[in-house]
Amino acid sequence: MADSSNAVLEETVVTTRTARQRPQPRKQPRYHVVLWDDSEHTYDYVISMLQQLFGHPFERAYELAKQVDSQGCAICLTTTKEHAELKRDQIHAFGKDPAATKCSGSMSASIEAER
Repeated sequence: MADSSNAVLEETVVTTRTARQRPQPRKQPRYHVVLWDDSEHTYDYVISMLQQLFGHPFERAYELAKQVDSQGCAICLTTTKEHAELKRDQIHAFGKDPAATKCSGSMSASIEAER
């Protein structure tokens, strides 16, 4: 039997390669899709448009329609620039309000960079 007091401990050195640290991907800037108020479109039109284009439930669409009416504008969505441009263009292409006799076309929308 070996004497444990004379035992030799071998130190194991584990070497690891230092992997090159990959840069973290940067987040894409976010943009707001802003719907602007006008006096030509009805609540029904705005609510319907928000439901169809953004998938908002009736309650959310109604709240946004009230905000547009009372504050002059509302943020409908915050997303990437390309998606925001698409949604803005869809608002512009949605057409006129059939229930409003003085309606000349679609509502106005813009995109703004998130701060």
